[in-house]
Amino acid sequence: MKRVLVAAFGNELRGDDGFGIAVLRTLEAIQPNAYGVDVRLLEVGTGGLWLAQELLSGYDRLIIVDAVTRNTAPGTVCVLRIEDVPATGHIDMHLAVPSRALAAAKALGALPPETFLVGCEPADVEELTTELSDSVRKAVPAAANHVRSLMELPR
Repeated sequence: MKRVLVAAFGNELRGDDGFGIAVLRTLEAIQPNAYGVDVRLLEVGTGGLWLAQELLSGYDRLIIVDAVTRNTAPGTVCVLRIEDVPATGHIDMHLAVPSRALAAAKALGALPPETFLVGCEPADVEELTTELSDSVRKAVPAAANHVRSLMELPR
């Protein structure tokens, strides 16, 4: 059976930085294993080393969900295929951002054949709040749908 890992980055105490975790909670409300694949939902938070460790168990596809600044309007959702992960010379134990966690996974030889990022432009990640901004909150269902479509692998 094909294996898919959905990894949500973010800090729920920093407003829109909690976007990935909000999407993960939306996905938890459905039956992700109804897609003919083994799907694992992982809340990484700000500890990306967990992602690198989890990838050691072997996956066919990785889908990262996170707030991503791309200088677009807040609430804009993007889906990117990660084609290249630069190598790293050292591994930071915190690895709070996906790119550093992916570099650690590459160093461990644990990157799956396919990696995607489903991101959303945040409005505010500095304010101490557990609430998403309106534009980012409204983007959560669309992002969850993108993740659901990426969960489907050819059999």
